[in-house]
Amino acid sequence: MNFAGIFPGQGSQKIGMGKDFFDNSKLAREMFEKASDRLDIDFEKLLFEQNDKLELTQFTQPAILLVSSIAYKLFASISAMEPRYLLGHSLGEFSALVATGALNYLDAVELVYNRGKLMSEACKGQNAGMMALLGLSDEKTQNLVGLAQENGKKIWVANYNCDGQIVIAGNKDDLIKMESVFKENGAKRAILLNMSVASHCPLLQSAQAKLNEFLNNFVKENFHKEVISNVTAKAYNTKRDAINFLSDQLVKPVLYKQSIRNIENEVEKFIEFGGSVLKGINRKVTKTPTLSIVDMASLEVAISELK
Repeated sequence: MNFAGIFPGQGSQKIGMGKDFFDNSKLAREMFEKASDRLDIDFEKLLFEQNDKLELTQFTQPAILLVSSIAYKLFASISAMEPRYLLGHSLGEFSALVATGALNYLDAVELVYNRGKLMSEACKGQNAGMMALLGLSDEKTQNLVGLAQENGKKIWVANYNCDGQIVIAGNKDDLIKMESVFKENGAKRAILLNMSVASHCPLLQSAQAKLNEFLNNFVKENFHKEVISNVTAKAYNTKRDAINFLSDQLVKPVLYKQSIRNIENEVEKFIEFGGSVLKGINRKVTKTPTLSIVDMASLEVAISELK
């Protein structure tokens, strides 16, 4: 059966994620241990005990990537079926590179830890924030954001998740000032997100050069499957493209729904590895069904569904 593997990004994190894998798989425990040693971070405590660190982007990113990588590794260890495509939402594109063989998962854990730090550093002193808009069309949102920019406001479209669900990023005060404008123009809700960074917008330009260095050091040419770029919504399979697209991804919007729609007719299912947020979004994007693998039971279900 043709399927695409998809990988969640920030916002999918929660205490307890990956616990069932850890409790029931030697492979998962080994991956936890090696990741903890690599970064000198206790991922068991980070993911299984109440703490404030999991919400900090430099910890959120490697934690999500680790759990997604474990879910995919467990799937691959017991199933000979391979995806037609791999794609992720923002951070999830790095997990997709792990799955395709272009990144070693330990290198990727270190890479996205540093990506998180670079994003935080780039946003220092910029009063960065993000806002989710519900109920506005792409065109109307783009027009309103464009008018705001003409009036000196620092806001940009950051994520196209599904029809009627768009995330914008930029200066937090400017986002707050625009809330009433969005609602007057038909937005059902304008929700300021609990984010200390402004992802996928020009406020992160200063992080690009250093991220490129990490990407150049860690990304390999070993692409077993094509990866769909968040920036172009099209497939790529080279190290050069990976570096260019993941650098651009810092400052350009995530074309998630466009990516899904570009390949939905080429696959019979989507499988989300390590989370279920994208499964919910996909219901609003495509009629192609999505399965999610978040524990050993859902792993078995997914494999049986693909037979």
